[in-house]
Amino acid sequence: MKNQLGVLVFFIGGFLFSQEEPTNTSYFDLNYFKGNIALHNDDILHLISGRPEGLIVSWNKKTFGHQEWEQRFNYPDYGVSFTYQNLKNEALGENYAIYGHYNFYFFNRNVMLRIGQGLALTTNPYDKENNFKNIAFGSRVMSSTYVMLNYKKERLFDRFGFQTGLALIHYSNANVKAPNTSINSVTLNFGLTYSLEDQDPEFISNNTKEKFTQPIKYNLVFRSGINQSDVIGSSQYPFYIFSAYADKRLSKSSAVQFGADMFFSNFLKELINYQSVAFPENEVNGDEDFKRVGLFVGHELFVNKMSLETQLGYYVYYPFDFEGRTYFRVGLKRYFGDKLFGAVTLKSHGAKAEAVEFGIGVRL
Repeated sequence: MKNQLGVLVFFIGGFLFSQEEPTNTSYFDLNYFKGNIALHNDDILHLISGRPEGLIVSWNKKTFGHQEWEQRFNYPDYGVSFTYQNLKNEALGENYAIYGHYNFYFFNRNVMLRIGQGLALTTNPYDKENNFKNIAFGSRVMSSTYVMLNYKKERLFDRFGFQTGLALIHYSNANVKAPNTSINSVTLNFGLTYSLEDQDPEFISNNTKEKFTQPIKYNLVFRSGINQSDVIGSSQYPFYIFSAYADKRLSKSSAVQFGADMFFSNFLKELINYQSVAFPENEVNGDEDFKRVGLFVGHELFVNKMSLETQLGYYVYYPFDFEGRTYFRVGLKRYFGDKLFGAVTLKSHGAKAEAVEFGIGVRL
């Protein structure tokens, strides 16, 4: 678990330091939020007892088009966020989290979409003796994602501005340790912005709309991590995934993918044996193969040296039934030069996470 967290911290740092903005224009924002825990699983009904509230504090670095990608994405911001959330339930406790984020702008920069990914710490994780009700957080440290959609006006009064809108905050340890039903909060937020400079420079707009072409590229990826089944008290095991796929760039910002995954999920060995003994009605013999093979299609959105990857897969070799034959993958990639990359991705079956995957790959 410590090794995985170290890699994720590295990616947050890589996300920030991969940006190369020559100016120092930046701002802070402070947001208060309050809302509800979404009922995505009936098992968490006993954990919904109030209206969670908290704070989001962020530092944001502006871009003005000094690099070509900044103009293509309408001059986004990037930065770091810190959140505090009181989940208004004694079993859930309070959460603290830190994120790397991007802000994207629409409608004459009046609407901001923020996407943040990071690490969260809960004050009251599951404990079989002292906190058995908290089936949402099986570990003290988790991954967290938040999305914010705000109406925003900067510099309404001197350096101060205002923003308000909706925020979705998600916490999960992706089955690193059971239980892990996770928590999603849907909230309203409002807050202030404060610019650190007297004024902003002008946006640069000198991109030429040249046709972008690139031949099909071939990718090889190795992913790994640890996880366990939903059976509380079961052991943690490493998993190994080998992927091969082709991608075709449609533009400077976008590529489509098609490929295959080979999964070696060692936790399934224990789960297969457990089900064969504990649930004979499931007709599990105990000698089923734990390996799986899937085919997938995907999309990659390129933002500077980072990219957002999404994939939809289907198991074509599926000897043991676990959470269905369709799977999803979403995550971040960081390129080191033209060929090498690292990746942190989340693999899930619908809303049910299976693993956080840490990968290295080459694009040929």
